[in-house]
Amino acid sequence: MFSQTIRYDFVNFDDDMYVYNAPTIRAGLTLQGIVAAFTSPHARNWHPLTTLSHMLDCRLYGLNAGGHHATNLVLHTIAALLLFRVLRQMTGALWKSAIVAALFAVHPLHVESVAWVSERKDVLSAVFFFLMLDAYARYARTASIRRYVVVTALFVAGLMSKPMLVTAPIVLLALDYWPLRRFDQMVSTKGKSKIRHSGSRRRIIQRLFLEKVPWLILSAGVGIITFALQKRAAGSLPALPFLWRAQNAVTSYVIYAWKTLWPTRLAVFYPHPNDTLATWQVVLAIALLLVITCAAIVFRDKRPYLFTGWLWYLVMLVPVIGLVQVGEQGHADRYTYLPSIGLFLIAVWVAGDLAAVGHVRLSRGIATAGTIVVIAALACTAFTQTSYWRNSETLWAHALAVTTDNDFAHNNLGYLCVDRGELDEAMSHFEAASKIRSGKLHPHYNLGTAFVEMNIGDALARKGQPDEAMAHFEQAITLQPDYAEAYFNRGNVLYAKGRIDEAIADWEKDLQIQPNDANAHTGLGNALLRKGALKEAIAHYNKAMALAPEDPHSRSNLAWVLGTSSDASIRDGAKAVELAQQAVSLSGGREPLFLRALAAGYAETGRFSDAIAVTQQAVAIARTQGKTSLENLLEEDALLYRENVPLRRTSAGD
Repeated sequence: MFSQTIRYDFVNFDDDMYVYNAPTIRAGLTLQGIVAAFTSPHARNWHPLTTLSHMLDCRLYGLNAGGHHATNLVLHTIAALLLFRVLRQMTGALWKSAIVAALFAVHPLHVESVAWVSERKDVLSAVFFFLMLDAYARYARTASIRRYVVVTALFVAGLMSKPMLVTAPIVLLALDYWPLRRFDQMVSTKGKSKIRHSGSRRRIIQRLFLEKVPWLILSAGVGIITFALQKRAAGSLPALPFLWRAQNAVTSYVIYAWKTLWPTRLAVFYPHPNDTLATWQVVLAIALLLVITCAAIVFRDKRPYLFTGWLWYLVMLVPVIGLVQVGEQGHADRYTYLPSIGLFLIAVWVAGDLAAVGHVRLSRGIATAGTIVVIAALACTAFTQTSYWRNSETLWAHALAVTTDNDFAHNNLGYLCVDRGELDEAMSHFEAASKIRSGKLHPHYNLGTAFVEMNIGDALARKGQPDEAMAHFEQAITLQPDYAEAYFNRGNVLYAKGRIDEAIADWEKDLQIQPNDANAHTGLGNALLRKGALKEAIAHYNKAMALAPEDPHSRSNLAWVLGTSSDASIRDGAKAVELAQQAVSLSGGREPLFLRALAAGYAETGRFSDAIAVTQQAVAIARTQGKTSLENLLEEDALLYRENVPLRRTSAGD
């Protein structure tokens, strides 16, 4: 079912931040990376064990997405097996535990957590969560300091995989009620005496709460760190009105429960409803939640699994239900990965009670057949849902098919089309996103709208419409004055138009906002080179190389300066050859400008035959790519090399 993902690629939704555009992750498991995992945020979150797992995958598989998917699959399988073990250990119910674990393993709502590389944090935290529950069950049977420390260590590991586990101590209290029954009796540390009489019940409850206090403190600490990091990532972005968030939260509880029962029309992104929810929808959701909660409390003695399962569901969703809004989504399938287990518990134990009514053999036969049909149907649905994660195009196209007014999906499809050079198709998606976002006037959406405007500008610039592109870049900057990428892209257009000083101003503004932008340093180097400020240009190229070890452009540009400068004190042919060779290697040898820089370096060192050979290779590639002007320049270079004369130019495009 999920094994198909090992043939899938990364998607253009967070996978770049988590893996393929994250230099520290791509470097693999290094000492520097390990330190960074614990001391620095990763993709706007602090989850060091998840970060380390991505580093380990890059060490093992590089950027082969199949290996990263395989790790998710293995972790999900382990999590399902551990869930079965935990429930069997706690309840003693073999088949019921197996059915809950099977539902967890195959439910379509869990596709997102397994098929999406960026959701490694879900499956990894689940493994530690279930290991913690297993250790807690042993601790509950026979309490000891050693066992308490083991539970604590596993809980910390879970929090360092995904902070969503902050409510786990409350879940442990629910499990204390049922199936562990610790509210009724507690085994002493020696395992001999039991407290049973009603007068001691209050002390038992107090003790159960007190033993959770250290874990609640840990939860509070991680919660504060997470909130601070996400607040920093959002910057000064205003939050949505609390009423909107509260209304969405209560309806999301009902949506998640319904999707658990009937998992259809699932998507990677659901737009936030904002203020469009009807009053009757909110009132009905509140009433339904209250009725179920009251029923769970009223029947807690006769049907204790109702109380534990419902509390599990409610509490585990609290961190992600939307009261503290992160992102623009209204709800997300991945948020149900662990909370849905509470609903599975209720469903399976209720079905078991119903099957026990009437003729035993007949009831068991119907229950068995029904279970097989339900699990098979869910598995088939999950298989289909997983297929949409094949690549970014199928993922976002499906999202558009099953949701309405999904500007996020349009924008990501447009972004994909730009990467493929399909600019007209990209423009249609960006314009659709812009039209939808024109109705989202709350300042919370300014950053996203600025992103769409910036993407439209980028597509127009690529289409050779610089003036129209400039208007969209300026609109993006108006919406989000500290939008570094918009300044960078506007600088590119200004540079292409020959407005060098204005381009420099934009790139300097970019660096004020994000000082480690290697592309901005490269751009400044190019502009300063055009102005004849060679030493300043070299300084920016060196900075860009340090920030982006795998970027070929800064290396090629610096190689060009070192190989062709008219200033003898700057020229360094050997270094030029070294840098140009790196650029050619990083680009796969298919960029004629990089080959031109290499040839110039060879000529500077007196290796004219090598310079001629490389230039001829560059001419052939330029001709294939239709770059006639560059082809003519390369032919002129070759004439000089045949006369044993090195190049003396100011820029690679001269």
